[in-house]
Amino acid sequence: MISKSKIFFTIVLAAMIFFVEMKGYTPDIIVAKDGSGNFISIQQAIDALPAKTEGRYVILIKNGIYHEKIFIEKSSIAFIGEDRESTMIVYAELRSNWKAMHQDDWGAAVVNIKEGTSDLIFQNLTVHNNYGSLYGRNDHQFAICGGGTRIILVDCNIIADGGDALSLWNKVDGMYYHKNCYFEGYVDYVCPRGWCYITDSKFYGHNKNASLWHDGSNDENQKFVICNSKFDGVPGFALGRFHRDAQFYLVDCTFSNNMADKAIYHKISDPPVRLRWGEKRIYFFNCHGDSIDYSWHEDNLDFAQSKFSPDGITPAWIFKGKWDPVAILKEMDENK
Repeated sequence: MISKSKIFFTIVLAAMIFFVEMKGYTPDIIVAKDGSGNFISIQQAIDALPAKTEGRYVILIKNGIYHEKIFIEKSSIAFIGEDRESTMIVYAELRSNWKAMHQDDWGAAVVNIKEGTSDLIFQNLTVHNNYGSLYGRNDHQFAICGGGTRIILVDCNIIADGGDALSLWNKVDGMYYHKNCYFEGYVDYVCPRGWCYITDSKFYGHNKNASLWHDGSNDENQKFVICNSKFDGVPGFALGRFHRDAQFYLVDCTFSNNMADKAIYHKISDPPVRLRWGEKRIYFFNCHGDSIDYSWHEDNLDFAQSKFSPDGITPAWIFKGKWDPVAILKEMDENK
């Protein structure tokens, strides 16, 4: 007969092994489809969290396909997946279908982030809106959408079978940092408002109108910065566009030969929107095609309003000391 002490030791050992597999984070809550955690759904875990004024909650998510919408109305939460390819949040939702029965976009995405929330981290997981592959329509379908700020994506796949896959839309004080991610979608599939810094990531576009989009119309200093990243897509995919004031910086990026010879452009809205700061705030440094370079992505940082070295295009520069996502991630690693 097995003693209670041996049973207890086995449980503790299994938990320790699991924590190591989950990158070493000590969780507040574990979500597992098989019932081995605290909850079987991610939304149940979020709902169980009380409001917290300091610190950060960690929700560890075991491998599995979670067919659910996520509604986040609480701040300071880290969602950590067990495996980037095998921890998947998947839901099929078309924005136009949702808007036909609702007043706004709250609920139109797989992951919905409420206005006023902040300090969210998504790491080591996949978010996929698969409406298009199921029903054959590729118009707007959000993977992540919301109005929060200080949002970090690390080691994530963000995919939609339509446009606007990653739509972080706090145009007043939205700040976003994404590292080592994969983004895939149709028109404007990465489309931040406010300040956004992306590095060491891959992009794949299925649309010939635009991959990137930015709204920097609330503040002249708002920027969309992409560093050390790779762009690919279907033959003739286009790099980007904007409808309102915008500011793009692409540094040390590469483009596949499938990219069209089509510069990031101003798409005139109906009715037209007046640009206060001009159309030519689009800057490149050391960006090249696999074997084709177009004149419009040649180095032009000298034309930027502020003169600086390319090495100065950092998170500290874009966020002006208001937020340090690099330090936050370093602290999380040190506290594993």
